[in-house]
Amino acid sequence: MSLNKYEVFYSIVTLGSMSKAAEALNLSHSAVSHTISSLECELGFPLLTRSRSGVVPTSNGEHLLPLISEILYNNELLKKEVAAINGLEIGTVRIGSFTSVSSQWLPGIFAQFQRYHPLIDVELSDGNYDEIENWIESGRVDFGFVSLPTRKTYEVLPLKKDRLLFILPPEHPLTQKSRLNFDDIAKEEFIMPQWGSYDDLGKILRENGVNLRKKYEVTEGRAIISMVNKGLGISILPEMVLANNTEDIRTIYLDQSYYRKIGIAAYSLKNCSPAVKKFIACTKSWLNDHNLLDFK
Repeated sequence: MSLNKYEVFYSIVTLGSMSKAAEALNLSHSAVSHTISSLECELGFPLLTRSRSGVVPTSNGEHLLPLISEILYNNELLKKEVAAINGLEIGTVRIGSFTSVSSQWLPGIFAQFQRYHPLIDVELSDGNYDEIENWIESGRVDFGFVSLPTRKTYEVLPLKKDRLLFILPPEHPLTQKSRLNFDDIAKEEFIMPQWGSYDDLGKILRENGVNLRKKYEVTEGRAIISMVNKGLGISILPEMVLANNTEDIRTIYLDQSYYRKIGIAAYSLKNCSPAVKKFIACTKSWLNDHNLLDFK
């Protein structure tokens, strides 16, 4: 069996359709369909089925997917290692990230990386904490920026402690205080950030036995800021989310210092490709140059 057939199958599953896979692989739709039929014939069972949401793997296809993903990953790793031995800086770095890292860090990191490694491509996927960890597990990304600790067992590199702050409407009575604790906001309507099943704020609230009056649950940080500005409630957000904010809100420190811990996670940082190692080194260098690297 050729790796090309595995690549076609993997692309269909990750993209959810044959037409998208054909476009991504620069193949005709008929060529993709023929390749899958040939692979299914060789294996002796169907790999794909159609559903309302698109093309999905059969139970047998789902069972083989992690093995095929590993084969393709190792093949890519082999090519990159050969290129590194030959002194060529080529390859692709696939990254998973969440919004504040993508907006605050990655533009500068990408610019620096491209300046020194112009032949290495970078692919970015944005998602929440759960999605990023699932992408690492499935092999869709080489590594991800995550909130530590991770739900699953990965090799991690801590980068920064991102302090959490109360945010309030500009005329709220509590803005007269220099610091707030959870008792101060017990009766306030609260806008709860939703960042996945393992979220920084939820963990802190559970550890302190805090029950808030949750009026809204919102994923997007900018939406939360706007809702606070309109007086719909108060919230708690990391400083990075509040960077470059233009809404009229007030920020107040918690009486104890609480943080989300941002880091990089991968199956193995030691065994990742030369291109990935160069990108991670560039990330650490850029953060250090901008005094953002808390974990040295």
